[in-house]
Amino acid sequence: MKQNTTSNIFTTFIRQNLGAVCMTEYRFHPIRRWRADYCINPVTDKIIVEVEGGAWTRGRHTRGAGYVADMEKYNEATRLGYRVIRVTPDDLLSAKTLNLIKDLINAK
Repeated sequence: MKQNTTSNIFTTFIRQNLGAVCMTEYRFHPIRRWRADYCINPVTDKIIVEVEGGAWTRGRHTRGAGYVADMEKYNEATRLGYRVIRVTPDDLLSAKTLNLIKDLINAK
Protein backbone atom coordinates (compact mmCIF):
# COMPACT_ATOMS: atom_id res chain seq x y z
CA MET A 1 0.00 0.00 0.00
CA LYS A 2 1.37 3.43 -0.86
CA GLN A 3 2.18 5.82 2.00
CA ASN A 4 -0.41 8.41 0.89
CA THR A 5 -3.11 5.76 0.71
CA THR A 6 -2.19 4.47 4.17
CA SER A 7 -2.12 8.03 5.52
CA ASN A 8 -5.58 8.78 4.17
CA ILE A 9 -6.96 5.51 5.53
CA PHE A 10 -5.49 6.14 9.01
CA THR A 11 -6.68 9.75 9.23
CA THR A 12 -10.18 8.62 8.18
CA PHE A 13 -10.00 5.68 10.62
CA ILE A 14 -9.22 8.07 13.50
CA ARG A 15 -11.83 10.66 12.49
CA GLN A 16 -14.62 8.09 12.07
CA ASN A 17 -13.87 6.07 15.21
CA LEU A 18 -12.78 8.82 17.61
CA GLY A 19 -14.03 12.06 16.08
CA ALA A 20 -10.48 13.35 16.39
CA VAL A 21 -8.33 15.50 14.13
CA CYS A 22 -5.42 13.52 12.68
CA MET A 23 -2.68 15.30 10.78
CA THR A 24 0.05 13.64 8.72
CA GLU A 25 3.71 14.66 8.59
CA TYR A 26 3.10 17.06 11.47
CA ARG A 27 5.99 19.39 12.22
CA PHE A 28 5.99 19.48 16.01
CA HIS A 29 9.27 21.25 16.74
CA PRO A 30 9.65 25.03 16.34
CA ILE A 31 13.26 24.83 15.08
CA ARG A 32 14.19 21.32 14.00
CA ARG A 33 12.66 19.91 10.84
CA TRP A 34 11.34 16.83 12.61
CA ARG A 35 7.95 15.61 11.55
CA ALA A 36 5.69 13.12 13.26
CA ASP A 37 4.09 10.50 11.04
CA TYR A 38 0.75 11.45 12.61
CA CYS A 39 -0.43 13.88 15.25
CA ILE A 40 -3.86 13.45 16.80
CA ASN A 41 -5.58 16.55 18.17
CA PRO A 42 -2.34 18.58 18.05
CA VAL A 43 -3.72 21.44 20.14
CA THR A 44 -5.63 19.59 22.87
CA ASP A 45 -4.27 16.04 23.16
CA LYS A 46 -0.88 16.25 21.43
CA ILE A 47 -0.61 12.54 20.60
CA ILE A 48 2.11 11.58 18.15
CA VAL A 49 1.93 8.24 16.36
CA GLU A 50 5.17 7.01 14.81
CA VAL A 51 5.12 4.05 12.45
CA GLU A 52 8.31 2.04 12.92
CA GLY A 53 9.01 0.16 9.72
CA GLY A 54 11.86 -2.26 9.18
CA ALA A 55 11.74 -3.87 12.62
CA TRP A 56 12.47 -7.30 11.14
CA THR A 57 14.68 -6.21 8.24
CA ARG A 58 17.25 -4.08 10.05
CA GLY A 59 15.67 -0.91 8.71
CA ARG A 60 16.83 2.60 9.61
CA HIS A 61 14.88 2.68 12.86
CA THR A 62 16.64 -0.41 14.25
CA ARG A 63 20.27 0.40 13.36
CA GLY A 64 22.56 2.43 15.58
CA ALA A 65 22.49 5.95 14.11
CA GLY A 66 18.81 5.81 13.16
CA TYR A 67 17.83 4.45 16.55
CA VAL A 68 19.75 7.20 18.38
CA ALA A 69 18.28 9.90 16.11
CA ASP A 70 14.77 8.58 16.77
CA MET A 71 15.38 8.65 20.54
CA GLU A 72 16.43 12.31 20.31
CA LYS A 73 13.31 13.15 18.28
CA TYR A 74 10.93 11.29 20.61
CA ASN A 75 12.51 12.72 23.75
CA GLU A 76 12.21 16.24 22.39
CA ALA A 77 8.57 15.64 21.46
CA THR A 78 7.95 14.47 25.03
CA ARG A 79 9.73 17.53 26.42
CA LEU A 80 7.36 19.70 24.36
CA GLY A 81 4.32 17.99 25.90
CA TYR A 82 3.51 15.41 23.23
CA ARG A 83 2.68 11.83 24.07
CA VAL A 84 4.45 9.51 21.64
CA ILE A 85 3.28 6.05 20.71
CA ARG A 86 5.16 3.78 18.36
CA VAL A 87 3.49 1.14 16.21
CA THR A 88 4.46 -1.23 13.43
CA PRO A 89 2.83 -0.86 10.02
CA ASP A 90 0.78 -4.01 10.74
CA ASP A 91 -0.61 -2.49 13.96
CA LEU A 92 -1.42 0.98 12.61
CA LEU A 93 -5.05 0.20 11.73
CA SER A 94 -5.64 -2.24 14.58
CA ALA A 95 -8.15 -2.15 17.43
CA LYS A 96 -5.16 -2.26 19.80
CA THR A 97 -3.81 1.04 18.44
CA LEU A 98 -7.26 2.62 18.32
CA ASN A 99 -7.92 1.68 21.95
CA LEU A 100 -4.53 3.01 23.05
CA ILE A 101 -5.23 6.37 21.38
CA LYS A 102 -8.74 6.43 22.86
CA ASP A 103 -7.29 5.77 26.33
CA LEU A 104 -4.77 8.59 25.91
CA ILE A 105 -7.51 11.03 24.85
CA ASN A 106 -9.66 10.02 27.82
CA ALA A 107 -6.75 10.19 30.31
CA LYS A 108 -6.68 14.01 30.42
